[in-house]
Amino acid sequence: REIPDSTERVSKTPFSGYFNSGLSLGWFILLGILAGQPLLGQSGLLISIVDTNQQPVIGALVQVENTGIGFVREMPTNTFGQVKLDGLSTSGTYDIRVPEGIFYAAGERTGLQLVSDKTTTLTLVLKDKSLALESITVVAGSQQTINTVNAQVASELSSAALRQLPVEGRDITRALYRLPNITQATGFYPEAPNVSINGANALYTNYQIDGLDNNENFLGGQRFAMPVGFTSGVTALTNNFSAEHGLTSNGVINITSRSGSNQTEGEVFYITRPGPVMDAPSANAQRDLSGNQVKDGFQRHQVGFGLGGPLVKDRTFYYINAEHTTDLKQNLLNIPQLGINETVPGTNRFNYISGKIDQHWNANFRSSLRINTGLVSIEQQGGGLEGGVTLPSAGYVQQRNSLNIALKNTYAKKNVGGADHFIYESHYQYGQFHWNYAEPLSEAGPNVTALDPVGQPLLITGYPDFVFNEKESTHLVQQKWTYYKANHRLKAGFQVKSSRFTLLGGGNPNGSYTIQLNQDQIETIRQSNLGSNIRPEDLPSDAEVLFYGIELRPQSFQNWQHIFSVYLEDLWSINPRLNLNYGLRYDYDHLSRGGNQRGDLNNIAPRISLNYKLDQRSSVRFGYGMYYDKILYALHSDALQFNSNSADYRAQIQGLIDQGILPNDTDIAAVTNEGNLVASLPQVGYLQGPPAGQLQDQRENLFQNELRILNPDGYANPYSHQFMAGYQIQINEKSLIYVDLMHNRSYNLFRLRNLNAPAAWPLDPENVIPRTLEDADQSRPIPIYADDQGNYTILQGDTLRGIARNVVMTESKGRSNYYALNFTWQKERGQDNYDFRLMYTLSLLENNTEDINFRAMDSNDFGAEWGPSINDRTYLIQGIFSYFPWQRWTLTLASLMQSGQPINRIPDATRYGTADLNGDGSAFGDAYVGNSDRSPGESRNSDRLPWSVTLDANAFYTLPLKGTEIELGVQVFNLLNAENLSGYANNATQSNQIQPGPASSGVLIRRNAAPPRQFQFSVRALF
Repeated sequence: REIPDSTERVSKTPFSGYFNSGLSLGWFILLGILAGQPLLGQSGLLISIVDTNQQPVIGALVQVENTGIGFVREMPTNTFGQVKLDGLSTSGTYDIRVPEGIFYAAGERTGLQLVSDKTTTLTLVLKDKSLALESITVVAGSQQTINTVNAQVASELSSAALRQLPVEGRDITRALYRLPNITQATGFYPEAPNVSINGANALYTNYQIDGLDNNENFLGGQRFAMPVGFTSGVTALTNNFSAEHGLTSNGVINITSRSGSNQTEGEVFYITRPGPVMDAPSANAQRDLSGNQVKDGFQRHQVGFGLGGPLVKDRTFYYINAEHTTDLKQNLLNIPQLGINETVPGTNRFNYISGKIDQHWNANFRSSLRINTGLVSIEQQGGGLEGGVTLPSAGYVQQRNSLNIALKNTYAKKNVGGADHFIYESHYQYGQFHWNYAEPLSEAGPNVTALDPVGQPLLITGYPDFVFNEKESTHLVQQKWTYYKANHRLKAGFQVKSSRFTLLGGGNPNGSYTIQLNQDQIETIRQSNLGSNIRPEDLPSDAEVLFYGIELRPQSFQNWQHIFSVYLEDLWSINPRLNLNYGLRYDYDHLSRGGNQRGDLNNIAPRISLNYKLDQRSSVRFGYGMYYDKILYALHSDALQFNSNSADYRAQIQGLIDQGILPNDTDIAAVTNEGNLVASLPQVGYLQGPPAGQLQDQRENLFQNELRILNPDGYANPYSHQFMAGYQIQINEKSLIYVDLMHNRSYNLFRLRNLNAPAAWPLDPENVIPRTLEDADQSRPIPIYADDQGNYTILQGDTLRGIARNVVMTESKGRSNYYALNFTWQKERGQDNYDFRLMYTLSLLENNTEDINFRAMDSNDFGAEWGPSINDRTYLIQGIFSYFPWQRWTLTLASLMQSGQPINRIPDATRYGTADLNGDGSAFGDAYVGNSDRSPGESRNSDRLPWSVTLDANAFYTLPLKGTEIELGVQVFNLLNAENLSGYANNATQSNQIQPGPASSGVLIRRNAAPPRQFQFSVRALF
């Protein structure tokens, strides 16, 4: 048989408008690196051919074909009865055929879909020719196969599985917690990533598209929020993955993008969530796709399309996808004293556009060019969920805009037998992320908070009182080499990732006022009949000003983050049953320098795994590896922004050095910075506050409750030791069971240390005596005093006022331990009319830090912080069952049962008169990062919320219509309308995980609950 040229792809398209000057520089540098070099690819396939006695069939001719892209390859099995291919395209599906031999019948496996950055294993059993009743063994459709390559703990969702799942708003993250070892996360800000791997902080998950970086690098999470329509499959690497993957000790979420093929295909869809018309009523707020709270009048409408096909048959392919979402929401503006009771409408808009071109230059060389861009606006229109006093003029729009431009190249050289001999991959990506948290809805001007005669907020109007506008640009170059020698597959690679960050932050540069109005003034405002259109200039000019503050330095903070990574690994097939995978990885993150000249240089990470086939249907595997985290740029940015280089603050730092709290060789200039600073005046006329230029002298003498410094010793990158042991058994071609036992020990986790913390204040639960702020201040290493001019300290006989009560520094000394037993049983449909996936996880995660802003409750005593993590689950039980009762009908039920999340018990202020029992002034904010004391006698996270049980459903019917299928679907979330107080994606500051009083009190304030029963309707045209 004559074999046509095998091909694979990438492209040239006129997207030059996306390239700014910074990108152009990186682009030309890249071209200089790659000029004249062959380029490269990714996914792999390991095919084992055995007879009915489970013995390898040596020399069998294996044909691998992908008609969707014109790919054909033929090669004989090696001495282990195996054929190995790497650098394969993820487009289309692969058919594997073994022609009839002298002693065995033919075999065939069809419809195999690959995912990026993974070697898919397949075993084909050939029947004895003399006994076979049929001439060929055929397995069609999905097939479950055990992993015989390594010990990585991984799971997948194919495009077909995603189609069957009930997924809210086509948001891919809503499907991730259907996978083992992944749970819905409690984050520390509304937009935080909503999935946690192994209970760890969701900010450290490494998100990828086609194996390339897709991280928002300031805090974490996806840069481009990949929609379902551009997703071919999802792979979650949760433990013991190979040395090729790094920059996380948490896990990797790798999304394989869609590609075109020789067949033109696509979809057009409309999805709606009608909202209150059909949803069950609830007293609790819900969350939109961004994580922000919404309630009354919420609706969602989504439209989009996808289209893919050939530009040149077997050579050039394209796929484009565009999706738009509009959220309609309503807040209530309720100010009875002014006769205002209005509904304030708001709108969220999410736009995601993606395109990809694959070019197969010849049998050995292919390229792909992928572009993703996201334009997201989340409106904070004023009012409130239950009624608020923020007028529309003080509203703003949060913008989250993203861009990926990725060029991937693969070159594979074959030996004379057709097997891979050498593969080279060369990838470049440019990424942008722009996060403007508060784009004002009004023109620049002051911000005003007006209080009524009893001191309660009456209204808020004017420009927002803060600025947070962050931009990042990332260049990434990735090179990989794979070499085959005898029974070894040697792989080496390096990656350089450089990100430039710019953050404009601080307070309102036009000034912020807090005023108090008397009853006559309120009545005058009411009679003006301006309603919700009240602006700062409409308020009485003789109003009493209680506070005036203005940002003195509305400047941006800029810096680079450079990360260099290199790895080498070997997959050694010792014999047909035993594979040994061992490797070494090294990462250097230059932000680890902190306030030092030298960074963390010893991030050497060995990894080893063993996979032994007991027989062709079962295997055992063991693995160990070290995994290092990158440094979140926010850690560095906060230390620059909330800092000062005033003479008084530098003297305070020297005082800490003199006491041995900071190292003797601390470079004060290197650890301090001229950060943002809000100056204030006690007495000014309304709207007559002086501009920032007239108050610059306050910078030297302005007392702050808290300032930060860069760590003079630098930062050690967090890392973990990961151990696993597992057993897999393939019951038949459709069913697979695997059991994994995992243990992670993590070190150097980030947390905040207060260098000027007051002395510890032990409490007797039987006789609680709160300490005053004044007493606590005088017990600090550098005491804080007060007089009629404000706070100060005395050092070397000098009175210093431009200091900070708390001097805070990030350190990398936190710890955590994770233990888990995971059981998974999954069955593909095959020729049956059902499939399912059942998962059970028993786990424990304990730590003494939760986040980069975590601090100890009392005097840096982190030993007292050891306890369950905020995202710890003891039991997690999941089930997904799909039933196909009739042709063109699909019914899916997805259940999720999990034991309750931890409760952090804080002091009951009504009992003690304060929640700040130790007097350190930290009884504010998020109790989960240590800013609050705990109820006397309680340890951190000592209580639990009730179990959470949720059942979601998806049903759709496809109707053929002139070569097109019309799919009608309905998704129901929380089908049983259960009120779940835990176990759902949430923001810690608004969750039920913070409760006042001891556990014995039984107090459970219901601040929030998982969404009630909700409906989503969809219609798709598939062609």
